[in-house]
Amino acid sequence: MKLKLDVALSLVAIGVLGVLNSAHAAPVYEIVNIDDFDLKGTLDGTRNGYAMGVNANDELVGVSKGKKKLSTSDVEGEGDIFDDENDGIAPEEIISYSINNPIIANNFAFVAAQNGTEGAWLPTFESINGTTVPSDTSVINSVDTFYYGINDAGLKVGTMTAKEQKTLNTSTTDVTDDYWYFRDYEYRGVAKVADAEIPLPPPYTQYVKDDKTVELGGWSAATAVNNLNLVAGYASTGISKYGAERVDFCLSKDNTLPVDVCVQREQYPNSSGTRNIQYQTRAYVWQIDENGSPVGTELPLGLTPASDNKLTLTAQAMGLNDNGVVVGRSHVYRNGSSKALAQDAAYWAKDAEGKYKYHWIPMGNKISSSIAYDINDNGIVVGSYRSYIQGYPRDKFFHFDINTPEVGYVTPNDFSSKPTDLSSKPRDINNKGQVVGYIETTYDKEKPRPKAGFLFDKSTGEFSNLNSLLTCASKGFEQDKNGNWQRHQILVEEDGSGKTLTYDADIMVVEANSINEEGTIVGTAFIRKPIYQRDTDGNIVLGDNGKPLFELNGKGEPVTGYIPRMVVLKPAASDAQACTVDDSVDTGNYERKGAASFMWLFALPLLWLRRRVG
Repeated sequence: MKLKLDVALSLVAIGVLGVLNSAHAAPVYEIVNIDDFDLKGTLDGTRNGYAMGVNANDELVGVSKGKKKLSTSDVEGEGDIFDDENDGIAPEEIISYSINNPIIANNFAFVAAQNGTEGAWLPTFESINGTTVPSDTSVINSVDTFYYGINDAGLKVGTMTAKEQKTLNTSTTDVTDDYWYFRDYEYRGVAKVADAEIPLPPPYTQYVKDDKTVELGGWSAATAVNNLNLVAGYASTGISKYGAERVDFCLSKDNTLPVDVCVQREQYPNSSGTRNIQYQTRAYVWQIDENGSPVGTELPLGLTPASDNKLTLTAQAMGLNDNGVVVGRSHVYRNGSSKALAQDAAYWAKDAEGKYKYHWIPMGNKISSSIAYDINDNGIVVGSYRSYIQGYPRDKFFHFDINTPEVGYVTPNDFSSKPTDLSSKPRDINNKGQVVGYIETTYDKEKPRPKAGFLFDKSTGEFSNLNSLLTCASKGFEQDKNGNWQRHQILVEEDGSGKTLTYDADIMVVEANSINEEGTIVGTAFIRKPIYQRDTDGNIVLGDNGKPLFELNGKGEPVTGYIPRMVVLKPAASDAQACTVDDSVDTGNYERKGAASFMWLFALPLLWLRRRVG
């Protein structure tokens, strides 16, 4: 129902998911957006799909990322576009950020519903700020859009970027159509109901010095919404010291660019992913009134900085309940010591005067940082903390009851009777105390660990790998004539060489992002796909018949990888059984790039941990 967001959110799962929790009393689940052993899980024309939030009416919001690069060259050397009918793992358009290049959007918001107008659980594109459907190659979008949460009335919240602006590049006088490209803001929170869009602006958007005013745009993000139309997120309230220095440079005589173009260059991420212009950022809420107008309120920081403080301090709201209690994280001096600055989980609740008050969720000295993602109406907070376990930094899921804060946070056992070193992060909790998120599934300390979605029942303490709760049909199996379960063989009727190819179906839930009161879970699953051959420029190679060639192994079988898709899980019928068939499968090669974290946009706010000085 609410955003579960963090730069550490990684959808990369490398290797086969271990078979864990073979015996359990948790409910059996089935994946309901399967179509012919495939997932209806992304918009046409995009590679990856992610479900982010679901409401009580079985309506969800999500994000599609990665426009497919389906152009190649024919024998004449001219560009061509082929029909991606075999739906292999196509290369992704490389998006670069430069004031010298047009701005190309690569993220698209969508909705889906059990009773969707275009079909059950079919991802349906939603335009925000003028975006057009990604499958339309006749236009180039410059606006990235994201949905993260939806309430029961259908109010959706997320984030958008501004549209592309351009101005003539006066440094190249002999080329009249050469432009600089920029936009008015990097990202901004947005709410949408029906066709009405409601921008959620930050309080700080302009840099003023002497008699000069520079429109920076600031930033804001809407991360969650409750059923009273209260939206949580974060917003810029000032500029960092170094950011101000970079704007001063844009205003100086040393700058040869137009000021707005110079500012855009400073706000783009560099090769290391950082941006020169960053902002003082605070947790924020917007109340959407009956007229559809937002009224914003800044939530207090977890500390009071000194007047000469040069740090970029941050707080952000990540979730909230229907009682208006907000959770997230903030910079704080642990135990009041200015020498113990950390960014820790927090919650904000109104006091007797109706003003929001900050509350720290106490963390021990061995914990480097923590964050709260969600809170249910009973006051149970879920979050994660980072600490060294057996010599390695790990993230561990915790829950905390704001009604008994003296008890402190609790770290549940996961797949063992005692704590393990498996990293885990929750994303959502419903009022029944059911928590969903993701957890690592193998114990190898020297290799990347695969991840799986989990379901935790606070009332029983039961912790389950969602893949071990699925029916066989939800995992890519089918029954033969004798009733035995075996993996379905997906057929590629004809590739570029004219051959018929087959490979094993496989579906693995790698992250659960949201759960409603009826137990519907939405998140991300990996599906198995063949990999296209590419030339040295990254273009797909076609055969003489105009169809793509696939990578083949030494046995002449297609090399496969895994890419992320939106997934919807619902409790199965009472007589359904969880699959106990050995689901080991030759995984081929994981498509790491295709499974990468989907939100470059939100990598920026979480860089506040660096606390740039000077």
